[in-house]
Amino acid sequence: MVAISMDKIKELRDETGVSVMQCKRALEEAGGDREKALLVLRKASSAIAAKKTGRELGAGVVAAYVHNNGAVAALVSLHSETDFVARNEDFRKLAYEIAMHVAASNPEFLSTNDVTDEARAKLENFFAEEVEKSGKPPEIKKKIVEGKISAHLAERILLEQPYIREPDITVGGLLERATQKFGERVVVGKFVRMSA
Repeated sequence: MVAISMDKIKELRDETGVSVMQCKRALEEAGGDREKALLVLRKASSAIAAKKTGRELGAGVVAAYVHNNGAVAALVSLHSETDFVARNEDFRKLAYEIAMHVAASNPEFLSTNDVTDEARAKLENFFAEEVEKSGKPPEIKKKIVEGKISAHLAERILLEQPYIREPDITVGGLLERATQKFGERVVVGKFVRMSA
């Protein structure tokens, strides 16, 4: 086993916000490699978030972001299980960061569940017309259309968008990380984006 220095553990904790023990375990599992430890923590945060899915949300905050030119603004409601977490400064900062992301990236839907059948049908028709001219076999055309729909929606679904400050994780991954950090479920309730 590789000896892990407290400096490495502290550095990882400062970067991720998760507990010292989780950082230590991740670094030990990764053999002291910081990048691998981040992957270990990311994998753990997904598992922790999945376990907490059914928990009831009883508290939260609303954060507003107005771009410095005053032409774009966003509101986000971020929910947690307890007001203890909702009053936490890091939780409020997360809500603000997500509001800033919404202002910058202009998502249409919160999650895949919010995509209406009508919106999906419009996309299917649009991409089917585009692919029809390709001359490919019908089963290949269908896969191409599905791929184009998935790629299009990934750009417009908030939880699937790459987070603007860390493009290697999605907003959904950011919420999983927050669930791990705060020890309880963290969910975006609603968002609104306005522009002049």
